[in-house]
Amino acid sequence: MKQKNLSRLMRLSWHIQRRNHVTRSKALLSAWVIVMNEDIMVWFLVKKHSHTNYANRVNPEQLTLLGD
Repeated sequence: MKQKNLSRLMRLSWHIQRRNHVTRSKALLSAWVIVMNEDIMVWFLVKKHSHTNYANRVNPEQLTLLGD
């Protein structure tokens, strides 16, 4: 992994650790999964939190998974 990605991974894991009050290893594992599956995670979160009552609703048919 590049230095930029490692820094991002560490910042995300520290944020997860502080916010969820979990151990360092569990936070690092969670952050790693989020970073490695970023394209799927963004699609899932947008679809999950895009309700019909929101003004900025995203149509699920407009979402696509990104490939390498």
